[in-house]
Amino acid sequence: KLVNQLHALKEQLALNYQSEYLISPVKNPGRPVKPNLVRFQSIPKRDKSDLGFIKTIHAICHIEFNAINLALDAVYRFQHMPDTFYQDWIQVAFEESQHFQLLNNYLVELGYQYGDFDAHNGLWKMTHETDYDVLARMALVPRVLEARGLDATPKIQKRFKHSKFEKMVDILQVIFNDEIGHVKIGNTWFHSLCQQRNLDPIQAFDQLIQKHIGESLRGPFNIEARKLANFSKKELDYLQAL
Repeated sequence: KLVNQLHALKEQLALNYQSEYLISPVKNPGRPVKPNLVRFQSIPKRDKSDLGFIKTIHAICHIEFNAINLALDAVYRFQHMPDTFYQDWIQVAFEESQHFQLLNNYLVELGYQYGDFDAHNGLWKMTHETDYDVLARMALVPRVLEARGLDATPKIQKRFKHSKFEKMVDILQVIFNDEIGHVKIGNTWFHSLCQQRNLDPIQAFDQLIQKHIGESLRGPFNIEARKLANFSKKELDYLQAL
């Protein structure tokens, strides 16, 4: 509801994006009591049983819930950006909330709901690691975490297509189409910031990957989807050479 209200205010041009305020670290953003958060290594591998598929739906739902907070943190944390930056990320948060609702509604249809299974907090960890610089955030959240979703979604759709949960194929397509736009927004701001700072985008990206991830990104990469998300030819060549 709060995301919907914020989005409505954006649409009504009723927000002041340039107000000054004290920025604080957000150790844990607002969330329901469940799911229980555990270490990534403690999450059992999901099998091909019905329950395994339902746990996969829950895991994707958890990703979308975290994505709402990731987008809102960019709005909150990085001051002195153009108004369009904040408008972009409010729009992303709104779309992520719609994805979450789609998935949770399907879980309810199946007799479950968000919070019924353990989850991990790895996505939010990247927020802490990149809270020092908007360039790092744009490089590593939309261009790495969300872009991985572009690589993985077609494979996940194939798995669901041959199951009794075929409805997920269409839900994932909605999410996939929107995520191309989210990665595109991240690319736009990453390149804009590199230009402002006279940085080579590929060198800057590689340095941030080594600093925060410590190893090269692993393919295979969904090249066509990344093209639609405005990865340049040089960037795609860089990825394919890894």
